[in-house]
Amino acid sequence: MSNRSSEELLTIAGVEYRSRLLVGTGKYRDLAETKAAVEMSGAQIITVAIRRTNLGQNPNEPNLLDAIPLDRYTLLPNTAGCYNVEDAVRTCRLARELLDGHDLVKLEVLGDEQTLFPDIPATLEAAKILIDDGFKVMVYTNDDPIIAKRLEQMGCVAVMPLAAPIGSGLGIRNPYNILTIVENASVPIIVDAGVGTASDAAIAMELGCDGLLMNTAIAGAKQPVLMAEAMRKATEAGRAAYLAGRIPRKRYASASSPIDGTFF
Repeated sequence: MSNRSSEELLTIAGVEYRSRLLVGTGKYRDLAETKAAVEMSGAQIITVAIRRTNLGQNPNEPNLLDAIPLDRYTLLPNTAGCYNVEDAVRTCRLARELLDGHDLVKLEVLGDEQTLFPDIPATLEAAKILIDDGFKVMVYTNDDPIIAKRLEQMGCVAVMPLAAPIGSGLGIRNPYNILTIVENASVPIIVDAGVGTASDAAIAMELGCDGLLMNTAIAGAKQPVLMAEAMRKATEAGRAAYLAGRIPRKRYASASSPIDGTFF
């Protein structure tokens, strides 16, 4: 069983965060909308696709860091779009160079373009290389409890199982696998991919997940800033419900006001 604390702060690689919602920066109309949605989400960890985002390497293009300043947020470079070990490792090393030694990264090594499911053997290999190279690795994986535990044992600082395919909005398709991963973890478990709306976020948090990472669910909404607010509230509500402890499910009714002890 998990020995994780029930305290309200999320701790990743020894750093404490108030927010349990992590958000991405892709698919927004412009940097102004990105900034507004990120601020409304309350997120403190912001993930960026290094291969697709200008962090200053292209001086003639808008710089994401103008909207997401490093003195306010923890940047989480990710390896989105990488389909092999070499590209993923190279991308992380480029991020470290661009960000003056920054070592917290999100690793994903994809298996194919249609499903965007992770290539697990390649993920395990890349994770080992990066950990040996001094990186603090938060790792995207499938919802297999065995693989999740193995990644933790290797030294990943957080394990990030998918709830459904990336960008699908299908919600938590296999809650029992996610629950098994949570129950056996001693590092943060952060659901990554598949959340579509606020109720999905609440369900994931009610399972005991330590946090959520999402991009498309917010950026792809008709009103991204309003959806960012909804996701923040749902994450907080789901966490509170998990800590409160829900009533057991029953087949038959149980009266809210029992008749025992009534006067007539």
